[in-house]
Amino acid sequence: MSLAPRPRPRASNLTGVERAKVASSLREEYEAGSSIRVLAARNQRSYGATHRLLVESGAVFRSRGGQKRTT
Repeated sequence: MSLAPRPRPRASNLTGVERAKVASSLREEYEAGSSIRVLAARNQRSYGATHRLLVESGAVFRSRGGQKRTT
């Protein structure tokens, strides 16, 4: 018996006021330090959908990457 990964349940489509509320909530969490990937997983949405909601909410994005390596 194989243990195939279970498909994750689909998040519902967001429209109107509900979309604005979710986008605002995501923005607050992102600006408090959460990563887009963490927010996406927590809200059962793709990285792209989460990023799009953050853009719509007017979030100011952090620069990419972590610490620079020194040689």
